[in-house]
Amino acid sequence: MSVRRFWASASTLLLAAAAALGVAQPASASSSAAAGGYVALGDSYSSGVGAGSYISDSGDCKRSTKAYPYLWAAANSPSSFTFVACSGATTSTVASGQLGALSSSTSLVSVTAGGNDVGFANVMQDCVLSGESACLAAVDAAVAKVNNTLPSGLSSLYASIHSKAPQAHVVVLGYPRFYKIGGSCIAGLSDKERTAINNASDVLNGVIAKQAANAGFTFSGVADEFTGHELCSGDPWLHSVSIPVSNSYHPKPEGQAGGYLPAFRSAA
Repeated sequence: MSVRRFWASASTLLLAAAAALGVAQPASASSSAAAGGYVALGDSYSSGVGAGSYISDSGDCKRSTKAYPYLWAAANSPSSFTFVACSGATTSTVASGQLGALSSSTSLVSVTAGGNDVGFANVMQDCVLSGESACLAAVDAAVAKVNNTLPSGLSSLYASIHSKAPQAHVVVLGYPRFYKIGGSCIAGLSDKERTAINNASDVLNGVIAKQAANAGFTFSGVADEFTGHELCSGDPWLHSVSIPVSNSYHPKPEGQAGGYLPAFRSAA
């Protein structure tokens, strides 16, 4: 089956898929964070879509025991661990559906959000199904949303997190770049398309980092951790177009353990 026919048959699933998109921490810092309750919020990059080993009662949220929140909690034994990140979450659905897990006793929070707000799954579908011009137009439209509408959504979410858990240390994580430019991929998107997608990820992470700083939260990017393990690198920690379609462009177990976990641990 051709790539385009595969995506045509799977496009409705892709629309439902969650979006795309440090230094070693001293042991004493992690031990301090573990003294209180830890709550993991966010979208599919926090729930662990693509990593497998999903918790049986997590349903469509696809919370994985191989996701970075679960791995960190297993290693640090916080006084409580509440894992509510969910595939497909946006800033508004994190705010409306996940913040009940927070309280005044929460001492540590992690969160990824923003990719679904700007329709990144739709962008990747356009890039795979359509030509280069349509792909670049879709990327440009998403970047416009990142710059013009996402900041208010992030600001509102972060304010709500602070209100619910005023004593918590909040770590906001970013999204990886998807592609190694000039890498080993010999088919699929052009390097111009891949570069545009990577640049859009950088813009998204920049906006998230700014809003996190405005809220007094800690931003921890993952681009450095994933460098050398992007798609087309020869050793990718991300799924490319795959079955199930929801795994596409999400971290493999190696991406959670080798990418997101160190980025979170360095900031927790």
